[in-house]
Amino acid sequence: MTNADVIIVGAGPTGLMLAAELRLAGVRPLVLERHPRRRDTPKAGGLGGQILELLRYRGLLERFEAACPGPPPAPRFPFGGVHLDFTRLPDPPMHALPLPQQELERLLEERAAELDVEIHRGHEVTGIRQDDAAVTVDVRGPDGPYQVPARYLVGCDGARSRVRDWAGIGFPGTVYPEVNRLAQVTLPTAVTVLGNGDLDVPGFGVVRAGFTRTDHGLFGLGSAPGATSVSLYTIEDETTEYDDDVPMTVTELQDSVHRVLGAHLPIAATTRLSRFTFKARQADHYRKGRILLAGDAAHLFPATGVALNTGMLDAVNLAWKLAADLHGRAPLGLLDTYHTERHLASARTMLHTRAQVALRRGHDAAAEALREMFTELLTDEQPLRRIGALVAGSDLRYPTPGTNHHPLTGAFAPDLTLHTDEGMTSVARLMHPARPVLLDLADRPDLREAAHDWKDRVDVHTARTDTRPADALLIRPDAHIAWAAPLDEPAATAAPALREALSTWFGPS
Repeated sequence: MTNADVIIVGAGPTGLMLAAELRLAGVRPLVLERHPRRRDTPKAGGLGGQILELLRYRGLLERFEAACPGPPPAPRFPFGGVHLDFTRLPDPPMHALPLPQQELERLLEERAAELDVEIHRGHEVTGIRQDDAAVTVDVRGPDGPYQVPARYLVGCDGARSRVRDWAGIGFPGTVYPEVNRLAQVTLPTAVTVLGNGDLDVPGFGVVRAGFTRTDHGLFGLGSAPGATSVSLYTIEDETTEYDDDVPMTVTELQDSVHRVLGAHLPIAATTRLSRFTFKARQADHYRKGRILLAGDAAHLFPATGVALNTGMLDAVNLAWKLAADLHGRAPLGLLDTYHTERHLASARTMLHTRAQVALRRGHDAAAEALREMFTELLTDEQPLRRIGALVAGSDLRYPTPGTNHHPLTGAFAPDLTLHTDEGMTSVARLMHPARPVLLDLADRPDLREAAHDWKDRVDVHTARTDTRPADALLIRPDAHIAWAAPLDEPAATAAPALREALSTWFGPS
């Protein structure tokens, strides 16, 4: 019988990210995936948002960038039928990495193998039982049925999660009656990409870049002058239920373009074809006893480009909390903060994706006025930055207990350049091992002494930085700040506050 601390159902990006983070925390996960091999059905086409920063804080971003088929695209992103254009900002709040999901899963599985994660493909979970001490899973594998126990189980098994159903967790929300088709295609020489990015289609005329709204749906075109590869996007009202495992064909795409735009668009070759429907759903609870949910099993959003960011960040938030519980060091209620924090994060994502629905689906004069006004607002830097941070998820502040919070508390830790006796380093490098960090930026012996009794679970570093935002930062393994000492705060208040934060997040001394 296989031994595991945590069973992860589903070997998609969320499940694989969770497995790697658990191994970094000293926990033995077992990943069970019903498909015998990685699927090649095109799904997500890349990563975007805060997960890219988290990968950099784990020392993985360069590996992922090296696997990209092309250079990072210009920071322009669709938002409900309009565009967020960050190209005029020197430091865009939103970035993307063009990485097909098949390649993303390969890299994450490669990382899991380096950490000695056990992954069983072709093993389908057929039932789950839990009690106060453990979860028992019924599995049908290549050699027949078997059972495996674990302390916890995490359902990362997607939108139609059977784990969620078995756990009896509600999944309320809205299904929008539309089908979206997205493709990256190479055009034949008969189609000309004009200098402004428009297309000259023989027998039809000019198709302009950006979004074109017709009585039959929405058509999107992204191209660069002189390029032969373009991005195509259609949205049509349709109630057809498609099987996610049946790939979209070129004919299906061309038929959709013809229905929406009235043009027959010749296509020479494709590098991506994907189809998806939009739902706005969020699980009532992300935890029920010893069963937890992450990724699409916990939430579905009615817009593209956000699901992977949210799901993989779920995994990072959950892993260190599960590990603390399994190691017997979790303070009371720590595991419940997974639901509290990530339900809040998903609600923020749901907010802007539902706003995109309102922008995208309206067809009357009032809807056109809304889109025009929204586009006008985005010509100003402050609202553009605010929307960008919301979409990226970088504006998130987790709620923290107590009072008198420093402005950084709950936020993602800034990547400060650090000067130490051993040389230069950074906050990002300190977070590679995924351990808690107390960063002393003001050479405060009182704070280092206050943290002494947690030295087995919290790494203490003393460093200088050019402009310190606080005297000290207590950083969780997920790179969010649990506590910060205001500049020059007296030891009489700073040291007790630090000890309280250490106990709250990392258990008693």
